[in-house]
Amino acid sequence: MDNSAVILASGGMDSLTAAHVAKDRGYDLYFLHTSYGQQTQSTERECAKQQAEQLGAVDFCEMTMDHLHEIGGSSLTDSGVSVDEADLDSNEVPQSYVPFRNGNLMAMAASYAEVNDCDSIFIGAHSEDFSGYPDCRPQFFDAFQDVVNVGTKGSTKISIQAPFSKWSKTEIVELGVQIGVSYESSWSCYRERETACGTCDACAYRLQAFQNCGVTDPIDYQERPDYTDS
Repeated sequence: MDNSAVILASGGMDSLTAAHVAKDRGYDLYFLHTSYGQQTQSTERECAKQQAEQLGAVDFCEMTMDHLHEIGGSSLTDSGVSVDEADLDSNEVPQSYVPFRNGNLMAMAASYAEVNDCDSIFIGAHSEDFSGYPDCRPQFFDAFQDVVNVGTKGSTKISIQAPFSKWSKTEIVELGVQIGVSYESSWSCYRERETACGTCDACAYRLQAFQNCGVTDPIDYQERPDYTDS
């Protein structure tokens, strides 16, 4: 199918904004949502489903990667590893890093795209991700493009699209507000609670982006510390 794209839809704000970008570029959307044993998988799933409905996705496909939960090694998948409080100045790989998660996700997306004749895969990774997550770096997506090129049928042409790979989260929010993204249906928190905690890394980066833009994040938080860039 011409002009169709797989959206790696986590239920978060970055992949939601990427989906809007793809739709604005004229793509028909195929949402691919995966659960891998993360604490917040039920909340993320519901958000991703809402987003697919709002954007009129052609398909909403759910897959599981339980092996990442079995492997563990991350505070998102291993109950024995606590979710750290936010440290926006750290350059270390955080405990929330799920080893090679994006490699697994991209492989599934490539299979799904090839079967459905989609010509692009969109992922919402951005520059503040790759400061701590090695599989969010632009070099990773360039390398995976080569993998897809040599690992699919000769007639298959799938483009890896990471439109925010060199953007900050603040720039993503600026764009999202400009193009009318409804962030009410997104979830970023690493903790499974009724409302987002406001103090994990994911909440901090999200709140900081909205605060930098002078816009109120529409979801509820237990705490809303001031993370504005100094």
